Amino acid sequence: MEVGIPDSCRRWSETAFSRAVGPLWVWRTFAGRWNGIRQDRHSLFPLRQRDEVRLLRSSSDSASAASISDTDLSAMAWREYHDSTGHSVESLRRAPYVLDWANMPDPFRHYEGVPVLDLPADPPLLETPAIDVLAGVTGATPARDGPAFLSQLLFYSAAISASKRVPSTGYRYALRANPSSGNLHPTEFHFLARGLKEWPDGLYHYRSSAHMAEQRALGDLEMKLTGSSAPIVFVLTSIAWREAWKYRDRAYRYCLHDIGHAWQALSLAIRAIGCDSFATGHFPDEEVAQFCRLHEDEWPMLIVEVRGASIPVREPDARETVWYGGHANQLSKETIVYPSIDGIHNATKLSNRACRSISAAEPAPTGSGEITLPPPASSIRSFGEVARTRRSALDFQGGTQSMSLTQLSAILAATARPLLADFASARFIQLYLYVHRVDGLQPGVYRHWPERGGLERIRSGDQRVAAAGLSLGQDLAGNACVAFSMIGYLAHAASAHGDRGYRYVHFEAGAIGHRLYLAAEALGLGATGIGAFYDAEVNRYLELTPVQGQVVYHFAIGYPVPDPRLEA
Repeated sequence: MEVGIPDSCRRWSETAFSRAVGPLWVWRTFAGRWNGIRQDRHSLFPLRQRDEVRLLRSSSDSASAASISDTDLSAMAWREYHDSTGHSVESLRRAPYVLDWANMPDPFRHYEGVPVLDLPADPPLLETPAIDVLAGVTGATPARDGPAFLSQLLFYSAAISASKRVPSTGYRYALRANPSSGNLHPTEFHFLARGLKEWPDGLYHYRSSAHMAEQRALGDLEMKLTGSSAPIVFVLTSIAWREAWKYRDRAYRYCLHDIGHAWQALSLAIRAIGCDSFATGHFPDEEVAQFCRLHEDEWPMLIVEVRGASIPVREPDARETVWYGGHANQLSKETIVYPSIDGIHNATKLSNRACRSISAAEPAPTGSGEITLPPPASSIRSFGEVARTRRSALDFQGGTQSMSLTQLSAILAATARPLLADFASARFIQLYLYVHRVDGLQPGVYRHWPERGGLERIRSGDQRVAAAGLSLGQDLAGNACVAFSMIGYLAHAASAHGDRGYRYVHFEAGAIGHRLYLAAEALGLGATGIGAFYDAEVNRYLELTPVQGQVVYHFAIGYPVPDPRLEA
């Protein structure tokens, strides 16, 4: 998933970019030198020649505090964090750094000294078409017992799905079914099992590196904090240091996006199997962390209950609980503390008293566009195949190859389905589209109104330079057939949920992003998430006031270029 400060960039035409976005930009300072836009028959933007963006890491004791001065970090509010971590030409120039590869966090967590249970290899394919699952259709792939059910569920939501090999060094690294910012994977999957056939009751951690379950506790446990009696309850946690190693203060945003992606990867796999799920974001953080006996670097973010007739169940055990606990592996030789991340996380925590009820947010603004979308395109590609072959596009082909309006209609329909969570009674995200090459739709910027399936044109004309420039110079946003700005109603969420609402907006953005990934893959396209953008300039370009929302995520869909590093 292409998010954060890009590892490489192309050089852009200052004249063309200023014409598209406006004279306010001092674009020349982004890369420091210019080469102009080379136009050829393949694309407005030629394939990038990967120039390393030198990133100068600041000292470990004060690296993250420079851009967030004069702020009470112990009680930071969402607005202060969001504003202080916005990208601008000036902020990127002010805070360069280099990545410390020797200190890169291990992307795999495991607990030493606990029993490890095998999950059956090669679980059955989830055959329901992915487009149908995205539309709300429930599949039917029954499992004979608990191990088979868990294997199937995790194989299509969180397991290793492929690898990439660096030609120059031969180094291989893993890709997973759930995408992650920079492939750093801050999200961990813990689950509580009660009454599964041929599977001991207890608390487990999914060891994704080996498709196994680590048994951290055995016996009769019940997560009374959520009042759930579901046979399977997942606790999704986040290790912020994995993202902060590369993205520093802005990393908390990406951790929240990744939770949204993981949530949808899990819930859609649950639906494809034939079950239902419900997510809870409103819970007392410390109590859940203590219940799961999480390592101090892991923070609980989302609880997902799994229910349904497809779950092979038995009567729960009545045995006394035995805690194995285990010792969490050290992820890197040094963990650098980012006070801004600790501050926003503490500000968004809930106590037991604050969790007694959750407020209902006011409905999101509604409207309609002058363009009515046609019936969506169909696809017979199975959910299992799509979930396992989904990748983050390295770049897109550009040129004249376009996608159909019915494909776009299907993709947008996938994002408009209700999300099943305690915080999702109202939507906090609205999509703005930078249309480059969609048959039957003129290039321009459009606002999507999901209630009526319409598009409202905001700007006319070629948006390729603007989309790429606003996305921190990442040309894939211009080479795609369509790019997206996800606009979050942050103030709206905060009015209902306080600082906790900041999490919910980004969860929803990640959830929509995952639906975009799967819909694009099902329809023969590719996609990638883009977390790096010039925040204030996107808002200005779309003529948004704070009340109308702020950009929280970018995305792009098109025909991907082959990635020579990819191995099945």
